[in-house]
Amino acid sequence: MAMIMKVTPFIPNLQKRQPQNLNFPNKHSSKLICCSLNSSDHVVSQKLAQHFNPNIPIEKAVTPPSSWYTHPSFFHLELDRVFYRGWQAVVCRDDSGNVRAFHNVCRHHASIIASGSGQKSCFVCPYHGWTYGLNGNFVKATRISGMRDFNGNDFGLIPIKVATWGPFVLLNLEKENLSQKEVDSHNLAKEWLGSCSEILSTNGVDSSLSYVCRREYTIQCNWKVFCDNYLDGGYHVPYAHKGLASGLNLDSYSTTLFERVSIQSCEGSSRKSTENNDRLGRKAIYAFIYPNFMINRYGPWMDTNLVLPLGPNKCQVIFDYYLEPSLQVDKDFIEKSLQDSEKVQIEDIVLCEGVQKGLQSPAYSVGRYAPKVEQAMHHFHRLLYENLTT
Repeated sequence: MAMIMKVTPFIPNLQKRQPQNLNFPNKHSSKLICCSLNSSDHVVSQKLAQHFNPNIPIEKAVTPPSSWYTHPSFFHLELDRVFYRGWQAVVCRDDSGNVRAFHNVCRHHASIIASGSGQKSCFVCPYHGWTYGLNGNFVKATRISGMRDFNGNDFGLIPIKVATWGPFVLLNLEKENLSQKEVDSHNLAKEWLGSCSEILSTNGVDSSLSYVCRREYTIQCNWKVFCDNYLDGGYHVPYAHKGLASGLNLDSYSTTLFERVSIQSCEGSSRKSTENNDRLGRKAIYAFIYPNFMINRYGPWMDTNLVLPLGPNKCQVIFDYYLEPSLQVDKDFIEKSLQDSEKVQIEDIVLCEGVQKGLQSPAYSVGRYAPKVEQAMHHFHRLLYENLTT
């Protein structure tokens, strides 16, 4: 089974699941949101990027301005400078262990070829029936007699560079023309995770867990608002997530920064609240992998969050849940855990949508960081600045 992805840098599929496609603004998609800025937009975006100073210590720093979260030109700059560069988490391995990825564009008249999920022996364009093998090669097309100087070998689907780490598959648009052997797991880990790859591996981020389900949320906020909320060092937890807070020892909350990753960790509460302790376990680890992928490991669970920017004021967040295999038969435990998680997500959506409304108010321009808890947020903003200005 092979995979063809329309949303090249951004779709997480799941371990032992079928290939999946989602609509997303992509520079090779028919649903294009143009990321090629004209000269005036480029000037505006660059000026907006310069409104944040990454060199000021967190104790004195102000946050990026509200324009980073609301201005359309800035959104397009982010697509070009952040999301179309570097490794992006996309999928997990399929049953066969083989992964392929292609731009989801027919070579005839640019129709989108695949959508949804499923298994096929080939890819057939729904527009004119041009057919491609699972290796991307052109196979056949009807009614093309009389076409001159046509070589089917030159009209296969355009491949995208794919590599794997642990249970995850990643794409890189900058490495489209490299052969597969040029990206080994060691180099990938170094590029994508830096020096924290072993920490994640030894803390249960691996391929041993079983997939449970996927939840998707469309949120009326800029993608960075969701990331900021995730990266505030648990600051909002006692105020917005009282149920979650009861299962965590927030005094133990800590943040460790790496090259392009931040890891927040918190011990489980000592209270004998069995339901929360069963789900959260002794320690929760929250890893943010720049720019938009999160891995949460707690108790017998792991979930991943992928934040897809859909516009200046809109994003989609995809949650994929995994569980230790021994608990897969405990349907009541799974259902209760998912209900608890859903409650937290709804609480976060209310927060994020409220922040987005505030960012659009003339009453707000910049904010400040709480230095002892919001180090990961400041780290995220500094990485963004680096991408946007180089």
